[in-house]
Amino acid sequence: MPSFQPLRLLIAAVLGSMCLAASAAPTPPAIRAEIDGLMARMSDSGCQFERNGSWHNAADARTHLLRKLDYIEGRRETLQSTEQFIDLAASKSSFSGRPYRVKCGSGEALPSRDWLRRELKLLRAPGRQAG
Repeated sequence: MPSFQPLRLLIAAVLGSMCLAASAAPTPPAIRAEIDGLMARMSDSGCQFERNGSWHNAADARTHLLRKLDYIEGRRETLQSTEQFIDLAASKSSFSGRPYRVKCGSGEALPSRDWLRRELKLLRAPGRQAG
């Protein structure tokens, strides 16, 4: 008689995955739109982003921060603001606690929290461009 144990395990794994996905807390649409806008500004900035002592291009930084957003949502946390996203995911390493920094051109490196909050302010101001 064939054993159905592997099939049962597969079904349990699939159902468990579906339950986890269903229980993830999505970011409210207005906040997600601002985060997406910030990530677009980041990608288009040409700036470098320091994470744990290594510099990364803007596209890599964007990918990393979106992974952190996925992690927050997977923990069933609902972000209350874009500023909360910046503070929880985009200001420092959750691994080392070291602050992230942003360097644009030959300018001085800034804490990413400051850079992102400035960009958010510009994003919220109609007709304004990042400088």
